[in-house]
Amino acid sequence: MTAFRSRSALFMPASNPRAIDKARGLACDVVIVDLEDAVAPNAKPDARAAAVAAMAAGFGGRRQAIRINGLDTEWSVADAVAVRGSRAEAAVVPKVSSADDLVAARGLLGEDGPPIWAMIETCAAVLALPTIVAAARATRTELLIAGTNDLAKDMRCRPGADRQPMLPALAAIVTAARGAGIVALDGVCNAIDDPARYAAECDQGAMFGFDGKTLIHPSQIDAANRAFGPSAAEIVWAERVIAAFADPANAGLGAIRLDGEMVERLHLAEAERVVGLG
Repeated sequence: MTAFRSRSALFMPASNPRAIDKARGLACDVVIVDLEDAVAPNAKPDARAAAVAAMAAGFGGRRQAIRINGLDTEWSVADAVAVRGSRAEAAVVPKVSSADDLVAARGLLGEDGPPIWAMIETCAAVLALPTIVAAARATRTELLIAGTNDLAKDMRCRPGADRQPMLPALAAIVTAARGAGIVALDGVCNAIDDPARYAAECDQGAMFGFDGKTLIHPSQIDAANRAFGPSAAEIVWAERVIAAFADPANAGLGAIRLDGEMVERLHLAEAERVVGLG
């Protein structure tokens, strides 16, 4: 899997320089500078220039990306050209509903442009997930984002705090990402004044297997980092598994006994992933 720390991916409006500057001191793993929903139509050109400047200044080693406007909008071509010439490490493409959308996005970004992070936020996208991830390697798509707000609107569902109507779609997104060996991020939570609900949603996303969560407010970072990062106990377990398989006495063994349990090579791979993200 294309692995990198992605517990917390914070959307920041490109048109808000104070927010962009503040993001450089936050504990999020990823900063996504937004040209789409957070930017008014008449502010798009200036926001585009600001996004490129933000990429050049960097975010203190945090992974950085730009969300472009939808492929069917008048701004997408100029956005893609700007991203291609910037230091963005990824282009977040909204409303990817088919493999053809990935091909079109790659055409705009260029073969040597940054990887694609595809937002899955339509019913058509959920139904097309197998073909979307089948095109991931050829289009250099390395991540799926659950666009839960737009998906709920497209489904005409009322998700509520438990997101029950959306659970099958969330599971499908994670399953598709895992099948393709790419990263999956859970969608945003709008309840910025309800920390208990937000923490529960983070725990739910982690339970489903997401690698992290997209955020809309700095106050949401800590809960996401806790939920999607390995716990101290998990890191200790992972280090013990790695050490056990490194013991020459266990060389060549596919399974070993550790603390009264059978541990297999598949657990070693997971242990190495946990330590890498710890």
